[in-house]
Parts: sequence; structure tokens; C-alpha cells
Amino acid sequence: MADRNDIDFTYSLTDRVIRLSLGELADFSGAKYDGDFSLSLEQAQRRKHDYVAEQIGIGPGRRLLDLGCGWGPLLAYIRERGGVGVGVTLSSAQLEACRRHGLDVHLHDAREVTRERFGAFDAVASLGAFEHFCSPEDFEAGRQEQIYSDLFANVAGLLPDAGRFYLQTMVFGRNMIPRDQIDTEALRALPPKGSDAWLIALLGRQFPGSWLPFGKEQVAACAQPHFRLVSAVSGRLDYIETISQWNARIGARSFKKSLLKLRLLPRWLTSADFRLAFTSGVSANQLCFQRELLDHYRLVFEKCGSPEASAGVA
Repeated sequence: MADRNDIDFTYSLTDRVIRLSLGELADFSGAKYDGDFSLSLEQAQRRKHDYVAEQIGIGPGRRLLDLGCGWGPLLAYIRERGGVGVGVTLSSAQLEACRRHGLDVHLHDAREVTRERFGAFDAVASLGAFEHFCSPEDFEAGRQEQIYSDLFANVAGLLPDAGRFYLQTMVFGRNMIPRDQIDTEALRALPPKGSDAWLIALLGRQFPGSWLPFGKEQVAACAQPHFRLVSAVSGRLDYIETISQWNARIGARSFKKSLLKLRLLPRWLTSADFRLAFTSGVSANQLCFQRELLDHYRLVFEKCGSPEASAGVA
């Protein structure tokens, strides 16, 4: 799994720039346009939260867990709906930002939330964190499916029978290249720049310690026997539009953002990884979605009453 240093590299270093661009409760997971790209980013993010609420039941008195809660937009929505939200993150900056807004958030590994420490929940959600649960090293060692299976088993232990788990995640798409074609050193050579292999390698620099599942099928298989898949909807095109909106807002010039970026200059000067990840001028994830190297799914799972009750994937 991406460790705390990896998560801080991706999310904490640019925390203030992201919040200044997207708002204090920055929503840094794919929005839900459903093909209506006339919607504003805020409207599409609200549509996503309404969809999550419909799928897992967010309302008064309901207690919900947000695994990898980011800057807390879903937790704020849960509070608005009268529910009780608890979040966990490995980003110290996200933790501080959430707590400033009175959200119940803990610096804790999302894979290790236990009933003994956090209590039981009526439903669980995770929007974007699943992407960080398996590292390239875990994949190479053959541990990917066991990591996912253990995560589902752990979440099942937090839920009642028929309790629901909403999982939104990027996955490798139908055009994903073989692992042996990915060469991180290609980032330092000019000829391969812009190739599929180069983009995947750059994505690895932007999200260190993270390796994606191979399609929704792998995720659904690992959920058994604890959960059955209720629905699976691709949000690939929605995510392409979401990234376009993010890039426009983060790239918009302001005096405050210029000062914040200047404070990152020492890191830029001393870290080749930082320069590649944040100043390459390439939106690797957006291009990967466009080329279908990546896909994006909204998955809704329902806990089975017992292992024997699992009848397969819907």
C-alpha cells in the first residue's frame, strides 16, 4: 500500500493550492455528470453525493465510514443530511483541514479500521482511496488480490447483514499495456515521451506507492464471499471532464497561489520526482482515461448474510 510518505507526497505537499483552487472541502474524486457536461463542477459533485446517498442510505441517525476521506466533502454532506460520518486518511494536511471544519477524522490506515476501535457502521464509502491500497511491490509479489480480499473482509466486519459499501475507484482499462513495458527510466528519455508506457510511468511518479486493480471484475471477485455486487457504472467520461475542470481551476493564476508555489521551489530544485509529478505539464491520468489505459467505476456492494449466501456477482 502507498504509505504515509507516499500519500503526503501526492496530497499534502499541494494541500493549500488544491484548497485554494477547489474550496476548503476540496472534492478530489471524479464527479458525476452522466453525460450532461453543461453542469458546473459543483453541481456534478453534488449529483455524485446524492447518488452515494441513494445507494447506501445517508440520512438522520445513520452512521457512515468514509475510507480515505480526503478533505472531507462526503463527510460534510453526511452531516448536512443528519447522519454521523467518521473518516480516516493518511494525509496529515487533509486531517488538519477536516478537523478545522469539525469533521470526525482520524490519521489511520483505511485497511485497518476495526469495530473495536471505531464501532459499527450502517454503511461504508470509499471514493478514490482504493487506488492506493496495493503498491507496485505488492503486485510484483503476488499480494494484490489478498490485499483486496482482506479489505473487503474487514469492511464486512463493520457492517450489518445487507449493509452497503460504495466503492469508487480507477482501474486499469481495456488498453492497459503489459507490466514489463513500463519503464520508469523512460521518463528521463525524450524519444518515448507521450507513449502509453511513458504516461503510465509518469502516473506512477504522481501517485507513488499505488497500483490499480485490473478492471472491475478483479475487484468484484475479491469482494466474495463477503459481498455481492449490486451495480457497476463506468464514470470514465465523467472523470475526463472532472480533470479538465480541476486543471482549469488549479492553473488559474492568483497572487496567493503564486506565493504558495514559490514555497515549493526548494522541493522542485532538489527532487526530480517532484518536478516530474507536478510540473511535467502533462495530465497523465486524463490522457490515460482518453486512451482507455484507465477506466473508472462506481461500484455498489451489499454484504451477504453469511459466506454461503454469496451467489456470485450481479
